[in-house]
Amino acid sequence: MTKNFALSLELPWVEKYRPHKLDDIVGNEETVERLKLLVEDGNMPHMIISGLPGIGKTTSIHCLAYELLGPELYQQATLELNASDDRGIDVVRNKIKQFAQTKILLPAGRHKIIILDEADSMTPGAQQALRRTMEIYSNTTRFAFACNQSLKIIEPLQSRCAILRYTKLSDEQVLERLLEVTKLEDVKYNSEGLQALIFTAEGDMRQAINNLQSTVAGFGFVNDVNVFKIVDQPHPLVIKKILASCCSNKGGNIDEALELLDNLWEKGYSAIDIVTLSFRVAKTLPGISELKRLDMIKEIGFVHMRVLEGVSSYLQLCGLFAKLCDL
Repeated sequence: MTKNFALSLELPWVEKYRPHKLDDIVGNEETVERLKLLVEDGNMPHMIISGLPGIGKTTSIHCLAYELLGPELYQQATLELNASDDRGIDVVRNKIKQFAQTKILLPAGRHKIIILDEADSMTPGAQQALRRTMEIYSNTTRFAFACNQSLKIIEPLQSRCAILRYTKLSDEQVLERLLEVTKLEDVKYNSEGLQALIFTAEGDMRQAINNLQSTVAGFGFVNDVNVFKIVDQPHPLVIKKILASCCSNKGGNIDEALELLDNLWEKGYSAIDIVTLSFRVAKTLPGISELKRLDMIKEIGFVHMRVLEGVSSYLQLCGLFAKLCDL
């Protein structure tokens, strides 16, 4: 009994359900199709995949390497270096060069693959040291970079690579994968709970699955209240009520808005959480004209800027909702 229980606790769901084939990857269909063509062709170029966190960049590269090299050679013929590893000039000169020089028997037309994850955090010096290595060993070794911002990779490396850009995942795609996981793990949930997971993840699949697992571990049942407790964000419905009070027909009801704000403030939510969520809720707030919506977003934007500059006081938020009533 204890042994089985220990086994069930081993892997986080993010790792347990990580795709191993390109067919299993969710979202960015056009780019993934291009990767599938590379597998058929067998000739992978140097490449940079850029995009937001948690949308499948690293997973795509690993799936590509796995399908190109097969399960046996995948371990031998790939070298992965992450931002957590030391990746200064010495590592490029020694470890990467050494791996590029190593002779490994591969099928015709296949190459060794070096995966550099979070490549935008490599020092410019280390990136410069890669230039020559990429050229000298290009007939046996190919490089794959994953990064959040391709601008932080020096121009000479960008010109040597094919650049693929990943966009964030749609709500439908995140929902589809969440439903798969909840079915396989036999999770008890309601539709509001899944909506809350999608709302808080903002297109980041990794965060959605992690939040799902945390909610199940903490409460056993996935509903909106439990999810917002886990991610420690104010409930959007409360923010919606505050904004609705500010926009009511009789010049806004500031007392009602501040009463709701007091409840949030007493629970310990920070100004940045409340302002950020107000911005997201204002974008879809029903029953107001588009012109008024733009004015609201503008006011929230100014307060967001002030809060980021360090003025994250309760008075700042009161001022924001008073201005929204004034609109």
